[in-house]
Amino acid sequence: MRGRLPPALSGFIMFTLKQGWAAIFGILLLGGLIVTGWIWQPGWGLARYDALLAYALMLQVLLLASGMESWREVRVILLFHLTGTAMEIFKVQAGSWAYPGAGLIKVYEVPLFSGFMYAAVGSYMARVIRLFDMQFAPYPPFWASVLLAIAIYGNFFAHHFLPDIRLGLFAATVLLFARTRIWFRIGECYYWMPLPLAAFFSSFFLWLAENVGTSTKTWLYNGQSSADWVSLAKMGSWYLLLYVSFVTVTLVFREALSPAAVPARHLAGARL
Repeated sequence: MRGRLPPALSGFIMFTLKQGWAAIFGILLLGGLIVTGWIWQPGWGLARYDALLAYALMLQVLLLASGMESWREVRVILLFHLTGTAMEIFKVQAGSWAYPGAGLIKVYEVPLFSGFMYAAVGSYMARVIRLFDMQFAPYPPFWASVLLAIAIYGNFFAHHFLPDIRLGLFAATVLLFARTRIWFRIGECYYWMPLPLAAFFSSFFLWLAENVGTSTKTWLYNGQSSADWVSLAKMGSWYLLLYVSFVTVTLVFREALSPAAVPARHLAGARL
């Protein structure tokens, strides 16, 4: 592509392809939701949620066996399973959303495959850091990012009993990460994007994925039918959750964080 296309176009195509490759777990998982939503029948011997769990486990084994994911990345995915499943159980019990289908492998009305949806986010983040040789700079004090992630995660539980502080948390993400750029490589050139802007774009695509889940009746929000679009307010929820996700990944990938304004190896050929 670099030999036949203008640099800007070839760079954009390569960026898109690498993003899709990084998100392969999530893309295949969404494909499973769509296909099973179309074909599954109530009278079949295996419940749809249980089939989705088997499918997600198969994907995870294949990615690991093929070398597309490393054991280090599996550690990240396990963290996402634990935090995501805990939130699912709480939110379903609180009535925020529900899983209307049948399934044998459920915990407090939450099918265990749901943890893989959060794991898909963790898989994407871990893989995209590696595939794009990413650095986050200048990165704020690590302890501050951890405290922010804890506050965001805690608010998703606490706002059912206490005042919702998400507006303050939105402001805190911008204040803490306003100067932080995501430095990434395409070919021989380095580019950067403000981290809050990247989180906003990512929250939009996760909102689209939410609509795939509800349109296939995999889960439904309180008062929602499968024909309804998910509220745009959920983009805000995903925007905040992405900071929790990002900090979770950096617990394992600490070397991607740099206190310097521009990482040393990115000084040459950096572009916006």
